[in-house]
Amino acid sequence: MMQIPDLTVKHLGAPTIPSPLTGVKFIPENATVIYAKDVNEVEEELKNTGKISAFEAAGPREKIYHDPSWTHAAILTAGGLCPGLNDVIKGLTRTLMLRYNVPIVFGIRYGYQGLNPAFGYEPMLLTPDSVDSIHEDGGTVLGSSRGRQDEVTMVETLKRMNIKILFCIGGDGTLRCAHDIAMEVERRGLNISVVCIPKTIDNDINFIDKTFGFETAVYATNSVISSAHNEAKGTPHGVGLIHVMGRDSGFIAAYATLANTHVNYCLVPEDAFSLYEGEHALLPSLERRLRERKHAVIIVSEGAGQHLFEEESSRRDKSGNVLHHNIGEFLHEKIVAWGKEINLDLSVKYFDPSYLIRSLPAHGTDAVFCEMLAQHAVHAAMAGRTDVVIGHWNDRFTHVPIPVATSSRKKIDINSSLWDSVKSVTWKCYR
Repeated sequence: MMQIPDLTVKHLGAPTIPSPLTGVKFIPENATVIYAKDVNEVEEELKNTGKISAFEAAGPREKIYHDPSWTHAAILTAGGLCPGLNDVIKGLTRTLMLRYNVPIVFGIRYGYQGLNPAFGYEPMLLTPDSVDSIHEDGGTVLGSSRGRQDEVTMVETLKRMNIKILFCIGGDGTLRCAHDIAMEVERRGLNISVVCIPKTIDNDINFIDKTFGFETAVYATNSVISSAHNEAKGTPHGVGLIHVMGRDSGFIAAYATLANTHVNYCLVPEDAFSLYEGEHALLPSLERRLRERKHAVIIVSEGAGQHLFEEESSRRDKSGNVLHHNIGEFLHEKIVAWGKEINLDLSVKYFDPSYLIRSLPAHGTDAVFCEMLAQHAVHAAMAGRTDVVIGHWNDRFTHVPIPVATSSRKKIDINSSLWDSVKSVTWKCYR
């Protein structure tokens, strides 16, 4: 059984103020969500350790820590764009001001840069009216940036603005910077809650079963896959090649494959493949497919096949993430060259919808999820939780300590039912 980290959430202090919420079901202070998803796992942990690991349950508390009348809150978005950012900003603003009667909510411009006076970005005043229709647009009304800023400088800004609650919306880099802020706040003995809403289109944050934007990304691939399929079928030996996001985890590619089973090959970082030789050789299998079926559709995650390049990428973005070699363009070149070698007249059409997808507004139930995340983030903050991420586990919203959420990336288990399902609907090298 895997070692489960300490899931204890930090509290600024005892909540003593009656909540202004009415007509809601309050969550007991000691409410939890069991980590294990299987009875056998629960029994094994209890036998080995004498305890059962559980997350603190999210939700409104009957007593809160921050006095709404004296609370100023701030919201920032950092990292790359993702469907649903504006939905979360709207949900946070409305819950703070309309449910808890918080008088002032600032929107911090361009991520953590907005907390560094050296950049000169003035904060926005957010109100229910100003955020009323922002959910209809993709991107973020606050702007975003990558890279960390000095936590001492940022905490000085929060202190000067009299901010009592800071909401940080972003991926693992954003979360780590939020943790640094929370640690500096603690070092100074300040009463500032730092609460994060996890944002990653790749769905790769650990101890959280899904993140907002992911469902919209999967939905948006549908038309691209259909177009690639139509292009491939429109000519003898046609290949539609689709490059999607997934730096270290291939969840978008895997779910898109199951959502539109025109895909014949799904290539992800977790399942290594070769080009020419071996059991998992792509090109010989593709040749068999094209000679037999005359067309093929391939979807590849951006982080797949990096071992095929002569040297590792040394480039990193401002958040410290490795900028991978472009596997989509690489495969396009190799497939075209392979066709010439085997005397097969190929027509390869290349699609890269990455930036189109991540800049869309949230779709359907993804937008619902954004609103619920926002509400639970406000409940957590008002109750005095800090250094925490709002998670989702076993169909319940949870509080996850930031160091736990950023301890490692979530990846596809290639021995899981998910990957078995992907293999069952694709050609790849399994036939």
